[in-house]
Amino acid sequence: MYAQEVDAYIAELEKEKRIPLDQIRTLVHEVVPEVVESIKWRMPTFSLPGGGDIIHMAAFKKHIGLYPLPEAIEEFQEALAPYHTSKGAIQFPLGSALPLDVIERIIQFRLVLINKKKL
Repeated sequence: MYAQEVDAYIAELEKEKRIPLDQIRTLVHEVVPEVVESIKWRMPTFSLPGGGDIIHMAAFKKHIGLYPLPEAIEEFQEALAPYHTSKGAIQFPLGSALPLDVIERIIQFRLVLINKKKL
């Protein structure tokens, strides 16, 4: 059985994984106070109320995955150079500090893209 709510998803994890997910969650809420939380593709997802996914996140055995979609990975490739990335994912190793400033810029970038698509 998989978690159906973000609170449940995070609560099921050990502390080493809960802390970074809580940090990302708090940051998203600071940048986007009206954010809507849900579980999509078995991951906590943060969206705008009228639609448009901002980011997804997930905990794995050795890393925290952040999924801001390919455009954000490309836009921030220099800042993300220390981390393993793929077309739409960033892996932050467990036990290392999250680059919250970069994540905040990614969230803001995603908001711009979402709003452009709505025009």
